[in-house]
Amino acid sequence: MTYKMVCIDMDGTLLGKGRKISDESKRVIKILHDKGIEVVVTTGRIYNNAAYYSHLLGVKSPVIAANGAIVRDKYTNKIIYENPIKTETCIKLVETLESLGLLFHFYTSDEIYCGNYITKLATKLYMTKQIGHDNLKIHYNVINNLERWKEFFARKNGKITKSIAFSLEPEKLLELRNKLNEFDDVVCFGSGSRSLEINNRGVSKGRAVKALADYYGFKREEIVCIGDNENDISMIEYAGLGVAMGNAIDRVKELADFVTDTNKEDGVAKALKKIFHID
Repeated sequence: MTYKMVCIDMDGTLLGKGRKISDESKRVIKILHDKGIEVVVTTGRIYNNAAYYSHLLGVKSPVIAANGAIVRDKYTNKIIYENPIKTETCIKLVETLESLGLLFHFYTSDEIYCGNYITKLATKLYMTKQIGHDNLKIHYNVINNLERWKEFFARKNGKITKSIAFSLEPEKLLELRNKLNEFDDVVCFGSGSRSLEINNRGVSKGRAVKALADYYGFKREEIVCIGDNENDISMIEYAGLGVAMGNAIDRVKELADFVTDTNKEDGVAKALKKIFHID
């Protein structure tokens, strides 16, 4: 089989020791890029962050960000696919998140809006640890009452790609997930034991990968997807060849065609060398 597109998750997958991309991964990805293979950063992160890593890899492909809520060409800014959270849904989410006493924020493509200053500080500290932070041009804002949230969502109608809730208490996130299951217009993904990611109903990396494949005219059999976590399941299922990281959750490993080494053992580079017969 000739594969024409490779979609790679970031956290727990391409990002290895110190949350950095290894030189070996960069080398292998450049070889694929030079052969004309589309290498697509496919992440739950904010668009600007995803685009930065794509630039860092030196690839020209569009990026898939916010769990698949947006597929965008980073050179022309053309939006190939998007599925934002609706304004009325955002308002319901704020009411629910605040009722549970959770920390949370909402994303646009280049802005993070936090529910309080603690969330803003924690988010900025986290982002500061990421390589290229100074190049991300992410704006942080605080909105701390419902009326201001309503005004904000009205201004940003069609621009909210994702929300994240945080808690040090797993039972709080479980309670949130149970409440969100009663919504008919959102979907949520676990992203570790301390956070829950929320998108509009229908958002998934798998659907975004399909949208990009359709854009290029690729068949699903011509696509490789590599990931490790709950939000990667849909693209692993969709791919012609699905690869699970050695550190992946069990469900991803069960669905994958094969399991590579962990993200800290250059699992992505090893998988790509195996698939594309690279020395």
